[in-house]
Amino acid sequence: MKYDIVTILGPTATGKTALAANIAHRLGGEIISADSRQIYRGMDIGTGKDLDEYEIDGEIVPFHLIDIADAGSRYNLFEYQRDFTAVLADLRSRGKLPVLCGGSGLYIEAILDRYKMVEVPVNSALRKKLENKDIGQLEKILRSYPEHHMHNKTDLDTPQRAIRAIEIAEYYSKHGGRDSSVPPLNPVIIGIAIDRDTRRKRITDRLHARLKEGMIDEVRGLLDSGIKPEDLIYYGLEYRYITLYLTGQMEYPDMVSSLETAIHQFAKRQMTWFRGMERRGFKIHWINGDKKLPERIEEALAIIQG
Repeated sequence: MKYDIVTILGPTATGKTALAANIAHRLGGEIISADSRQIYRGMDIGTGKDLDEYEIDGEIVPFHLIDIADAGSRYNLFEYQRDFTAVLADLRSRGKLPVLCGGSGLYIEAILDRYKMVEVPVNSALRKKLENKDIGQLEKILRSYPEHHMHNKTDLDTPQRAIRAIEIAEYYSKHGGRDSSVPPLNPVIIGIAIDRDTRRKRITDRLHARLKEGMIDEVRGLLDSGIKPEDLIYYGLEYRYITLYLTGQMEYPDMVSSLETAIHQFAKRQMTWFRGMERRGFKIHWINGDKKLPERIEEALAIIQG
């Protein structure tokens, strides 16, 4: 096989995990997660870890970079690149095919394009300048940076995340480049695409299923464990809106409606990032996510082995 890493990407609710696990199982590989929130322990339902999907024919497909940080902490891209590099070295030493899977476009691109990552320091002057701007203004500022200097623009539903993204973009506009310590890769990238209406229905159905599965109790448990509300709100999406509900800042129907809208917007931004990757020179082989899983597996294998 001419590729040394398989990447499975796509927006939320497209079935990436099941496809990646089956591909890894068939090719003797292991999963490396590229999800910026599945990193955190105890954030299971809201991040859609779906760990049961890693079991294929009675065997557990090994996975990495899931449940490696405490909820409430703020794991960053620098740490992700560091940890990915360590996992990759381990897999290569054991002759295992890495299957990178997730929807965090920045994480994926940072690995495949070997971003030069350093720990970005706090820019107090910049934060002071931005502190009174609303989310729309912050997003406009972030988009003024060249795409290759931008931090994650897909999950910006809190001002704190947007300000940090601008802080990182500003730093990398002056200290960017590629990192020679990150090994070069020869990837094949497979994207899962579904039409907008199907994607919206899947997102809605999945949200209501997760609410029934106990997603609110999960967030309540995190709060009861001592994690500050503002730290959960920082993670955005499910953790933001459910925390606002549990702390009396939103009514239940408003919480569900606002969260559903936010996830739809998030999926749209994910696709925008992936299309941007294509403009920046990445070849993504798109397969139809409406097909049955066995068909998607065979189509993906044909791409990888072809």
